[in-house]
Amino acid sequence: MDTNRLSKTLAAGLNTQMTKEAAAAQIYLSYASWASSAGYDGISNFLFRHANEERSHMMKFLEYILQRGAKVKIEAIPAPPEDPTSVQDCFSKVFESEIDNTKAIYKLVKMSLEEEDWATWNFMQWFVKEQTEEETMAMNLLDKIKVAGGLKASGDALYELNRDLRGTPDDAALAETKTAENP
Repeated sequence: MDTNRLSKTLAAGLNTQMTKEAAAAQIYLSYASWASSAGYDGISNFLFRHANEERSHMMKFLEYILQRGAKVKIEAIPAPPEDPTSVQDCFSKVFESEIDNTKAIYKLVKMSLEEEDWATWNFMQWFVKEQTEEETMAMNLLDKIKVAGGLKASGDALYELNRDLRGTPDDAALAETKTAENP
């Protein structure tokens, strides 16, 4: 008896996204290693934590594919891009990577809607929310480096940014969680 509850196209798309999440973890690992080598231990710690988060996302996809009775296909992941040239370049690359991931998530949401696979559509809503948080986090990082002076940020400004990121929580607050009492 066939217990697979995913179409071939959705199973393939979910497997592709699982690999994309693994690649995102590698990108964060690469940038974290660069930051550590450059002496930015706070930025490095922040990026290492995000690498673990991306790996967790990969596992969510793997577990979902298995739960729906489909076959998990483990693929090779591409090497991360070149090291950043600056803190600003690092955060710009993080933002670009998150935008790319959001587009892939939206494609899966659309596919599940078109196929009327409500279980997968529901599963993907967590990732829609997560990508909103990830994009907000990346935009906030870009804003911080802009305030610090961008490419011309002083050593003091980079020192403070590095120190601040060491303890920065990983999640950005979403607008939908805000109220008049809790702005």
